[in-house]
Amino acid sequence: MFFAAFPTIYYDSKGNKDFKVVTNLLRRVAIRTKVKTNIALFDTYEVKEGETPESIAYKLYGDTEYHWIVMLMNDITDRFHGWPMSTPQFLSFVNEKYSDPNGTHHYEISQTSGDSTTKIEVGTVNTDYPTATAVTNYEYEEADQDKKRQIRLLDPQYVTTFAEEFRLIMAESSI
Repeated sequence: MFFAAFPTIYYDSKGNKDFKVVTNLLRRVAIRTKVKTNIALFDTYEVKEGETPESIAYKLYGDTEYHWIVMLMNDITDRFHGWPMSTPQFLSFVNEKYSDPNGTHHYEISQTSGDSTTKIEVGTVNTDYPTATAVTNYEYEEADQDKKRQIRLLDPQYVTTFAEEFRLIMAESSI
């Protein structure tokens, strides 16, 4: 469904004047900022262990083919690095990436203003901030995964309209 909306172009991949019709994967559509900031159109959702864009699309929209909307709404272009990993994938990733998953990744301090507290990364050594808290490689990657688990989903009542507008915009392609 997603790639079916993309325009086709004639392309000579070998430079021998043998043009073939191919899908123009370079065509991109961005969601208007006004749409993305309209909270009435979205729900926040925490991706659970083992969920995929397809399973969420089926659960919410009744069709796995709408997985591209889940990805597009969250600016995910690389499913393998932009989508949260399963626990076994995560453990394998951390162990492959770091020789010592419990080693210090960086240090951070807390800064409070009014009712909110923000963590600020202060570097890989804590000589300037002796009270800074060490964050391990594992904790750093786990926090990144937790951020990826927080996604926005288009309200189901707008899915059909959104998909149709996407197809119309893609059809207007000049490239």
